[in-house]
Amino acid sequence: MTDPDSSSILGERIDALEMRIAYQDDTIETLNKTVTEQWRRIDALSREVLQLRERVEEAEMKSRTASGEPEIPPHY
Repeated sequence: MTDPDSSSILGERIDALEMRIAYQDDTIETLNKTVTEQWRRIDALSREVLQLRERVEEAEMKSRTASGEPEIPPHY
């Protein structure tokens, strides 16, 4: 039959595995939150860069037309 020592060892191993899985689940959840927040920040920064690029292009166009230089065609 089953040896009491082996069932005790088996129980300890199962407990150790359950603790390890719980720790890994917590780590995965933390990493998921971190990655999600980073993607939000990347998205916000990408939109900000796009807006700044548009503002710079508008300022360059106004500067060219104000200085009398010929305007660059939109396809340039």
